[in-house]
Amino acid sequence: MISNINFQDKRVLLRVDYNVPIEDGTVIDNYRIKKSIPTIRHCLDNGASLTIMSHLGRPNGKDPNLSLLPVCDELENLLDINITFSSDCVSDKALLKSSQLEPGQIHFLENLRFYNEELTNDINFSQKLSFHGDVYINDAFGTAHRSHASNVGVTKFFDEKSYGYLMGKELQHLKNLIENPFRPLTVIMGGAKITGKIELIENFIEIADNIIIGGALSLPFLKSKNFDIHSPLLNDHSILSAHNLLEFAKKKNKELILPCDFVTAHSLDDDQSIDIKLLNQIDKTSQCFDIGPETTMIFSSILSTSDTILWNGPLGVSENPYFATGTQQICRIIEELTANNVITVLGGGDTASAANRFSVSSNFTHISTGGGASLELLSGKNLPAIKALNS
Repeated sequence: MISNINFQDKRVLLRVDYNVPIEDGTVIDNYRIKKSIPTIRHCLDNGASLTIMSHLGRPNGKDPNLSLLPVCDELENLLDINITFSSDCVSDKALLKSSQLEPGQIHFLENLRFYNEELTNDINFSQKLSFHGDVYINDAFGTAHRSHASNVGVTKFFDEKSYGYLMGKELQHLKNLIENPFRPLTVIMGGAKITGKIELIENFIEIADNIIIGGALSLPFLKSKNFDIHSPLLNDHSILSAHNLLEFAKKKNKELILPCDFVTAHSLDDDQSIDIKLLNQIDKTSQCFDIGPETTMIFSSILSTSDTILWNGPLGVSENPYFATGTQQICRIIEELTANNVITVLGGGDTASAANRFSVSSNFTHISTGGGASLELLSGKNLPAIKALNS
């Protein structure tokens, strides 16, 4: 554990997840950066220097539009200290900067994904990264499901290694959800696509007391139950997957709780056609863009009986004010329940964005910083980056 490491006069190589939105050279959402600060402060306060590495986006080679310099500037402002930035990761010049750091100083490396060797988990690239530090700390939960050079390969070159406070908090809350939840446990899932969530739903059919499915995620389930649902998101594969999950739930004597009404329109841009329709009123002229008021009331009632709630995915097109009401009301209900000591865990970037839009992120027990990583962990899979730290 990070608390057991003696950091005095040691150089720490810290992997973080600063894959944050940037517009016009400015970070517009610093949530992930702020969540890494307890780990950074612990290292600095205990006599270490830091070399920080992260990725940003999916550059194809070195893309100046995906430089981490704006992120470095944002971290500098948050910590109120000067930070040295390197425009590369493993050059002699960058390595020299790390070797010359004094305790309390920070060196920030350029985007790891400017190097293809990062994505291929190249062992030579991993070794070069390891020259930046004496101790390795991984606090990048958002990439823990990937086998990359900076979070898996690099661990082979360190005797002293651990995960940081953010990673520890993620593992604590998410593992408790699947291993030892306070019951009743209710899982409420939305979002646009069933792809990537099949194993998660299967796992929670085994574990959860209530499984609520809303948003566009509910559409293939309703289509498989022969409702006249139409959406460009529907295809034969998604409908078959939904049918199989319904059959699996039936075998386990579990019910997947689906919407009974929707806010509909002819299209997203046609606000004149907005209407509220029960399932049997929906036809090919209507598209479903938000859960309806009756559904919201039913979902809220089930949530109110819960002691633990996992929420993953918006329940409508929540960035559009015409179709945000369902997500907003469910967000407020979950926020109120948190204040009444219900454990509430939010997963996925879109869910976090909705929570920040309609509430205050600190008003929930935990908001996961890792979309894919949280889904895989909650699906019962081992995460490569965690396995590497423990080996």
